[in-house]
Amino acid sequence: MNPEQRQQKLEELKTELSKIKTLINAGGSVENPGRAKALRKTIARIETVTNEEASKQ
Repeated sequence: MNPEQRQQKLEELKTELSKIKTLINAGGSVENPGRAKALRKTIARIETVTNEEASKQ
């Protein structure tokens, strides 16, 4: 992925995670409770790659 694609994907994932967290905090039922954890891990992976590339430059 190029940096623009990573940034776009990161924003999409953060938005989805925010929606899931809001639903959980409101006491609602979530279809896939493990999805929040998976999103957090994916976000961390993308941020790690971004930070590694920034430190190389």
